Amino acid sequence: MQDLQTLESEIAANIKAATDLEQLEVIRIAELGKKGRVSLLMRELGKMSPDEKKEFGPKLNQLKNSLNDAVQDRKNSLEEEVLNIKLKSESVDISLSVVTKGQGSIHPISQVMDEVTEIFTEMGYSVAEGPEIEEDFYNFTALNIPEEHPARQMHDTFYFPEDEDGKRKVLRTHTSPVQIRTMMDGEPPYRIIAPGRTYRNDSDATHTPMFHQVEALVIDKDIHMGHLKWCIEEFCRKFFEIDNVKIRFRPSYFPFTEPSAEVDIGCSFKDGEVLIGEGDDWLEIMGCGMVNERVLENVNIDPSEYQGFAFGMGLDRIAMLKWGIPDLRDFFAADLRWLKHYGFQALDIPSLSTRSSSIKGSK
Repeated sequence: MQDLQTLESEIAANIKAATDLEQLEVIRIAELGKKGRVSLLMRELGKMSPDEKKEFGPKLNQLKNSLNDAVQDRKNSLEEEVLNIKLKSESVDISLSVVTKGQGSIHPISQVMDEVTEIFTEMGYSVAEGPEIEEDFYNFTALNIPEEHPARQMHDTFYFPEDEDGKRKVLRTHTSPVQIRTMMDGEPPYRIIAPGRTYRNDSDATHTPMFHQVEALVIDKDIHMGHLKWCIEEFCRKFFEIDNVKIRFRPSYFPFTEPSAEVDIGCSFKDGEVLIGEGDDWLEIMGCGMVNERVLENVNIDPSEYQGFAFGMGLDRIAMLKWGIPDLRDFFAADLRWLKHYGFQALDIPSLSTRSSSIKGSK
């Protein structure tokens, strides 16, 4: 039988010398294919005596396995080289200056998020953040949302596959889980806003599967609905830039607040546009209420000592109202013409430095 060590060295050298995947495949077939030299040697085992099989069988198997490993290693190396060449050809040198015909714009959602943050931080709130992939406890249970509530169903919520414990995480349906995490991470009082992306299975002119919310939470001693009403009125006055804003509160129901209310802002409809602060029509802009005692108990806060309020609104929705944008889906259509029309200059930074407010002003 042919010297196996010499044969292995020869074939291994050919494999290593392959310059592309096509040449490597030709070598593999010639040496390890059905009619390859190694395969022909394996067939000769049938003609050998039992002692010869015992001697040469393991050696041939070792030769075959060694060459298969060499082919795979060379294949991985060649594929990596091909990928590196492709990536290099597609790379962009970001250190080079860019020559454009126009100037970039800030997206209206980014602008409204900055404006809302500026308003609330001037009012004494801090900004809190949390994960967008949430656990059921933070997104539902701690917020007093029962198992049978429609918000938990598949037609409303994006669920992940079950984990080893049979539990499923969700794409958060609101930023309220940030409130729960904040209350569980420290002692009251709290005064926060939680802006960010949220997800629900819905899509039309006023709904998208991914949208933006901001929620506010205040927990302290002796907090009442008067504080809540003042904060919302002050926010609307500053955001919509209207001194005499018309606001009304309609009784409603939310599992996490009691009592609860929907907030409407006065407006009028003229020539297909919405004029905020004028006329006798109303538009709903947010939900609010006093934090439910059960929510406080779920985060180990004594409701007999501490009370609070919370409210939340869609940032996309109030952007539509403020700037007269008719379709929510246009925010995410990646149309540069739309962005050029509604976008903001890079230096158009929200500033309320000339006006300052505090929650204490409502007492």
